[in-house]
Amino acid sequence: MLKIVISSTFLLLFMACGGDNAQPQDFFAITFDADKSQFQQNESVGIRLKNKMDKTIRTTTYSIDGKELSLQNDKIQLDIPTLGSKILKAVVSYEDTSVEISKKIKVLAAKAPELYTYEIVNEYPHDDRAYTQGLEFYQDTLYESTGKKGRSSLRKVDYKTGAVLNQIDLDHTIFGEGMTILNGKIYQLTWQSRIGFIYDVKNFNKIDSFQYGESKEGWGLANDGEKLFKSDGTEKIWFLNPETLVEEGHMQTVTNSSVFNKTNELEYVDGKLYANVYQKSGVMIIDAKSGAIEGVVNFGGLSKKIAKGPNWVDTDNVLNGIAYHPTRKTFFVTGKDWNKLFEVIIMKK
Repeated sequence: MLKIVISSTFLLLFMACGGDNAQPQDFFAITFDADKSQFQQNESVGIRLKNKMDKTIRTTTYSIDGKELSLQNDKIQLDIPTLGSKILKAVVSYEDTSVEISKKIKVLAAKAPELYTYEIVNEYPHDDRAYTQGLEFYQDTLYESTGKKGRSSLRKVDYKTGAVLNQIDLDHTIFGEGMTILNGKIYQLTWQSRIGFIYDVKNFNKIDSFQYGESKEGWGLANDGEKLFKSDGTEKIWFLNPETLVEEGHMQTVTNSSVFNKTNELEYVDGKLYANVYQKSGVMIIDAKSGAIEGVVNFGGLSKKIAKGPNWVDTDNVLNGIAYHPTRKTFFVTGKDWNKLFEVIIMKK
């Protein structure tokens, strides 16, 4: 019996010390002064390193997305450029070695979105068989990408009359999605085919195609004159190189309280992304660098002005398509199979 007690005591002592299975990353743990894992951009957060094995620590550095965070008086400053779900990493130098440990956190917008409304300037006819997925102006002419298998297309449109000036139809097996125009090229997405197309804006001749990278699907597309922004039905907006079409990074769309994953059609204007909310009558105003949702526009009243066809479905024939006219300084919005295109001014409530 004595041998059994001694053996059990030795085993417990051995396990408590970590034993042969103990890994260096198990020696330490990141803890916060506040018992939470969700923070705001630029927040100063009290942080501690739990030293489980009483190791002699020389230095500790913290980082997110490769950006080292300033550590002063046991506090880190969450001044990171893009928001959302993040991995906080700590490199702990102790004794004659070092180890990296991590902790999952969320960094959200610093303040709640502001509310915006709109004023209708003009109403124009719109093809009620155009299941709008992308909308953009180029040299005073409206370009539109439409969806649904069997009627997906790319169009050049006279916005004042609704007349289609040029059109190319996609294969009947493909569901068209968002589009944007940059450097004389039209980039068009497809939904679940994981392929995009590139056309010459002058004649609609197809120049090339491209495959998606990590992004799940094709939803919305916009550009800031240098890179493409691509939404994919998740909380992520991807940054694409317009020459290689490689996804070179992404940001997540967030409010001050949560990560948001309903971003659809996109339009870039002066550092902001205007994004339709999937199956809703709202448009988000997103900071194009951080992903913070800074404003929300409620376009709920527009659907009441639409002549609904016999096959209308409220959850399907929703607001989608937003384009900015740089000369007129107005936005143009429509919806899937809507018979009207609205020119509006967006303003704070």
